[in-house]
Amino acid sequence: MGISKHKDVFDIPENICYLNTASLSPSFKAVEQAGLDAVLQKSRPYLIPSSDFFDPVIELKQKFAKLIQVDNYERIATIPSVSYGIATVTNNIKLEPGQNVILMQEQFPSNYYSWKKLTDNYQAHLKIIPAPKSKIKRGQLWNEALFEAIDDNTAVVAMGHIHWSSGTLFNLKAIREKTHKHKALLIIDGSQSVGALSFSVNELQPDALICAGYKWLFGPYGCAYAYYGPYFDNGEPLEENWTNRLDSHKLPDLTKYQDDYKPFANRYVMGESGSFIHVKMQLAALEQVLLWTPEAIQDHCRTLSIKAAEELRHLGCSIEDDAYRSHHLFGLELPASIDIEEFKKILSQHSVFVSFRGTYVRLSCHLFNTTRDFDTFITCLKLAIK
Repeated sequence: MGISKHKDVFDIPENICYLNTASLSPSFKAVEQAGLDAVLQKSRPYLIPSSDFFDPVIELKQKFAKLIQVDNYERIATIPSVSYGIATVTNNIKLEPGQNVILMQEQFPSNYYSWKKLTDNYQAHLKIIPAPKSKIKRGQLWNEALFEAIDDNTAVVAMGHIHWSSGTLFNLKAIREKTHKHKALLIIDGSQSVGALSFSVNELQPDALICAGYKWLFGPYGCAYAYYGPYFDNGEPLEENWTNRLDSHKLPDLTKYQDDYKPFANRYVMGESGSFIHVKMQLAALEQVLLWTPEAIQDHCRTLSIKAAEELRHLGCSIEDDAYRSHHLFGLELPASIDIEEFKKILSQHSVFVSFRGTYVRLSCHLFNTTRDFDTFITCLKLAIK
């Protein structure tokens, strides 16, 4: 797999080894063009119909709903960031003193700070499930520890489908069953999975799913998506804007103020959610992701990463068991003998782009990557070992 048939969709030079989509995805050429077209459209605002504030957003919600397999697109809100989506969730949850909110160790800050504030406000407990120290069956043990931690005092389990730095895969179906049993909410951060790993709201029934839009969904920085289930149907939004109120599409009647919000997740949309530039770029991005399908993306990444992970283990790296990790994103812990700063210099000299997150070097691949990219990374590691 020396040449990717999908690379022409992107504008990535041949000498660049980009294994860092988990940090920031490269734009499709179609997404770039959509953004340019939208910028030019704003130059002639008299040609922009009022329907452009609404119709493209509806189409965007429909595409995201299809991607995550949810029947009602009105349960989708377009938002500016994961932190906005999580803050909306915590803004609508009340806890009892002594209840707990469960998080995984070293979750991304956007899925930590709001929960810390919520539990502090209600004298509740933030229950962090640490990663097992064992390198053997680590993912299995971590799943078991999380499963056992859910009890009658648990109000919320807030977590990713995978761990954002190690790539550890969590059994959401079993966790959902346990949270149902104890009447706890399940809030999922899908930023590092949705788009590259199959996710079905119809099957898993989370209470909310929040996703950054600029990673595996290939949108511009500053966009995100949220699914809100029935628990949030009558909640309070973070902001009062004209578009989340009933009949807001009737522009001549905007000063006939409405007490009612639009139904379902529409009450949670951000102000200026009809941003012409962002929405057009997001539509072009989701159209391509849906065409490829997360299943095909994951299969491609599995083919690439299995052999590479095996060779990296032989070089002394610690990587999650293949059965308990994602294949588009995985972290490796380097041998203790490696000089990290020297290794970073070697990677830079070979135009290799990866992320260093905590104790992990995080590798993330997509359809534009080939075995040559992993071979280049492995060559750099061998040079660092020498």
